[in-house]
Amino acid sequence: MIIILLGPPGAGKGTQAKRIEASRGLVQLSTGDMLRAAVANETEVGNKAKEFMDAGKLVSDDVVIGIIEDRIAQQDCEKGFLLDGFPRTVAQAEALDEMLAKKGLKVDAVIEMKVDDEALIDRIAGRYTCAECNAGYHDTNLKPRVAGVCDSCGSTNFIRRADDNRETVVSRLEAYHAQTAPLLPYYREKGVLKTIDGMADIDDVTAQINQVLDAL
Repeated sequence: MIIILLGPPGAGKGTQAKRIEASRGLVQLSTGDMLRAAVANETEVGNKAKEFMDAGKLVSDDVVIGIIEDRIAQQDCEKGFLLDGFPRTVAQAEALDEMLAKKGLKVDAVIEMKVDDEALIDRIAGRYTCAECNAGYHDTNLKPRVAGVCDSCGSTNFIRRADDNRETVVSRLEAYHAQTAPLLPYYREKGVLKTIDGMADIDDVTAQINQVLDAL
């Protein structure tokens, strides 16, 4: 089974991908995680990706495809995988189709997590994490029980991702609508596109996804 999760940055694709991985036994392939790891390790591809990410822009096709193509060839992907953050453009989708066709495979379902832009901006711009245990918080929606103290480990050291600010989020959303949204009609024509309410509670989103997967 090959599944793609679509939706703008911050829609919750990563969270849902981990749940699907755990319940369905599919390997989660998150380009976001792989790119951030490459940036942190200051690899050649990571340094290229950092220029795009710092500017709130989508990473170039050649950088992303170079990472994904190698990963798909690994043995743990033989039984199926879940793509989170790829493809981002129709050109990438076509490249993915080519890669899969060579292996006699195809995308089984593309799940669009539909969200409201303004609500998403508020969600992303307000989030931060504990620097010690990585517990997640939000300025208005999920504050620590004691102000300035992590509920999980008691640390007082918190961090925000550099790109979690309104200006960068708006830029990323504009890039998504311009470059990634055309994937919707592309996959709709192939008959594999399913749309769910990405603004629902996390458990409700999971239930919607499971309904789609159970029907395959």
